[in-house]
Amino acid sequence: MSSYPQDVHNDIYPSDQGHDSSKTNSKEKMPLDAEKGHIDDVQSAHNVPVVENGFGGGEGAKNFRNMSKWDTTFALLTNQVGLGVLSLPSVLKTMGITSVPGLIAIIGIGVLSWYTAFVLKQFYGRHPHVLNVVDMAKVVGGRPLSIAAGIGLLVQVIMTAASASVTLSIAFNTISRHSICTVGYIGIACLCCWVLCAPRTSKFVSQSGIPCMVSVIAASILVMASLGAKNPTAAPADWHKEILVVANPDFRSGLNACLKICYAYSGNINFVTYMAEMVDPVRDFGFALAWLECVSIGFYVVVAIAIYCLAGEYTVSPALGSAPELIARIAYGIVLPAIFSTGLAFGHTGIKYVYVQVMKHFKLQSEMTANNVRSWSIWMTIVTVFWVLCFIISNAIPVFDSILSIASATTISWFTFGFSGIFWFHMNWNNLFSSPKNIALFCLNAFLIGISLFMNAAGLWSSITELLDLFANASSSIQGVFSCGSNSIF
Repeated sequence: MSSYPQDVHNDIYPSDQGHDSSKTNSKEKMPLDAEKGHIDDVQSAHNVPVVENGFGGGEGAKNFRNMSKWDTTFALLTNQVGLGVLSLPSVLKTMGITSVPGLIAIIGIGVLSWYTAFVLKQFYGRHPHVLNVVDMAKVVGGRPLSIAAGIGLLVQVIMTAASASVTLSIAFNTISRHSICTVGYIGIACLCCWVLCAPRTSKFVSQSGIPCMVSVIAASILVMASLGAKNPTAAPADWHKEILVVANPDFRSGLNACLKICYAYSGNINFVTYMAEMVDPVRDFGFALAWLECVSIGFYVVVAIAIYCLAGEYTVSPALGSAPELIARIAYGIVLPAIFSTGLAFGHTGIKYVYVQVMKHFKLQSEMTANNVRSWSIWMTIVTVFWVLCFIISNAIPVFDSILSIASATTISWFTFGFSGIFWFHMNWNNLFSSPKNIALFCLNAFLIGISLFMNAAGLWSSITELLDLFANASSSIQGVFSCGSNSIF
């Protein structure tokens, strides 16, 4: 199972034509085993970290492989710390602070996502020619698995980008008191994200990291401070908050809460794309990953506990709506850069995947990073089609919680957990029971695959039925798809 067909390598590994890395990088190419298609001595990657993958640039082309460890750190933070945190206080409202899956699940799922991202790094160390997680799937299962993974990747990034558009429409409706049709606000959101996705390199994503983090942290602090000084908008004057340490949700509510937590850690799908554009991914990605997980887990825990303990039973999702009305409107204005950054990060990954496939199909690998009319026309066409699809999905599922849960149930479970389990089995097939450590990892990775299958079935049922119940609710302002009804939090 560890063998790697040469035809798969030829299909993934672009031609060196037009990509003389000696002109753009003083380091030698990493030695690639011609038979196995991977590096036997992974440790050597620290000394010779560069393998030509089509992003290295060439004469007259831009070098996409220019991300340092700090660039990658900010790209990962942009990618993960954003929309997900806005649903976590309501998870504690549903599940209780200390119950499973409540606070323990927020930490536990975060640690699991850290482990599965580390598996991606290990796999990349053996197959450094890959450009995205779909290429990794092709290494393991050939063309059939790569097709399934490619479809799944597009579904996830489109759903996540659509969730950013929905959240932006909520923000616009909240700030403006629903001054125009919600469909129009979603269109404005998609148009803005279309502009943001025009640059072709992932380094642009990393440059949005600081504004993204500053905005989401500032908005969260503002909401927490306001709740400390004043009751939530919906709370009566003589309100005494109710804090559930252990709750007893029904199966559907509990499962949807778990799906929201998974969504908060859904960044793994983009990690390989960033590795492919790093100067030294084998050495530096672990550093960036550690920063990401420590910051995100800590931030998620603090925000979830603080807002739930301050807002009690009046905690809503997105969490900014838990604040008094004026403060909530201000907070939505502050958090806009973080929401736009989420659309940028996931949109860029999906667009880059399609771009690479199109360039390979037409045998234009040598122009992948070229600054010419043809490559830019292909890129901008894909950007346009992508955000048109996001506009349609956003209007079909114009509810924040539902689009998060459906995205988690369909693909996030696989790209955050399941595929890493499959990749681990591929790397360790001949040593599954060779040591107590491998036996424990065998059980863990089998569990990851099993839980992904469970979320596909039960998770999709719970999230879709919740959405249908909302559409059927006469008191809801959202009565169906492409609705002009306000999705404002007030």
